[in-house]
Amino acid sequence: MKAVVYTQHGLPIDGAEALIDMDLPVPQPGARDVLVQVRAVSVNPVDTKVRRGAAVTAPRVLGWDAAGVVVATGAEVTGFKAGDEVYYAGSLTRPGSYSELHVVDERIVGHKPASLDFADAAALPLTSLTAWELLFDRLKVAEGEGAGKTVVIVGAAGGVGSILTQLAAKLTGLTIVGTASRRETRAWVQALGAHHVIDHSQPMAPQLAALGIAHADIVISLTHTDQHYADIVEMLAPQGQFALIDDPETLDAMPLKRKSISLHWELMFTRSMYETPDMARQRDILDSVAALIDSGALRTTVGENFGAITAENLRRAHALVESNAARGKIVLAGWSA
Repeated sequence: MKAVVYTQHGLPIDGAEALIDMDLPVPQPGARDVLVQVRAVSVNPVDTKVRRGAAVTAPRVLGWDAAGVVVATGAEVTGFKAGDEVYYAGSLTRPGSYSELHVVDERIVGHKPASLDFADAAALPLTSLTAWELLFDRLKVAEGEGAGKTVVIVGAAGGVGSILTQLAAKLTGLTIVGTASRRETRAWVQALGAHHVIDHSQPMAPQLAALGIAHADIVISLTHTDQHYADIVEMLAPQGQFALIDDPETLDAMPLKRKSISLHWELMFTRSMYETPDMARQRDILDSVAALIDSGALRTTVGENFGAITAENLRRAHALVESNAARGKIVLAGWSA
């Protein structure tokens, strides 16, 4: 089967060897796995982080977002059958989705939104799971509640921010302040449902105050937390909540103590890495997101479609993600002849 791999970590993405096309054996599903014919993938920051930083001794397939069709199931699979259209984010501990055929545990697979094609669906799993877990599992915001409270989403125009803004707007009563630094990304965030947009390239606390909001009850930082940390602490209300998903080199929690701010870290791979008892919640979340998409309450967050799933196109996609200039998600669909 066709696949895109890396064979040496840390290579600059503008070099032809950073990602290469390769033919690999067809994987075989285990007892709880489904074998999926991959029709589309999307690219996430984690793809680029692993390619840059994780050493390999054999070719490694990247990719943690996919949409496709089930072609075979393991002996203990009960939720899917051959022919089902699915979407999912996969696991860090297994080969990724940049391959024509992919094996994934059924507990972290959702039924693809019927109203979307494979490319649009592939943009959603990782970001939807991250956003949903952040808002409802980590921060414990109850659906339909939050009126009178403010959430600031730092980096609201990116992949996670694009779906998080929609979830907060559609499923909670929170006042949403998104941050974006460019005119086009500010418009994008506002269109997704943010009540206000401020510029994270400038001090944010004064901008929040200028809106008549003294403090934020919740701040969710999706990018460059280390650069914004002091500003975030200043913005947060006493007894507020701070959540993040990125990887600051260090994070000193002491500045949070004075205000009794709680700290919440989200990694959507935790459930699959540790096979937690609630691992199947990810299937439930993806099915809930699919229902919201099909009802028109949410929309896909595709920013650009880079064409067929090839090493060349994926190198272009990785380069754009690494530039931090992407708006929404980059998707690729189909395999070259």
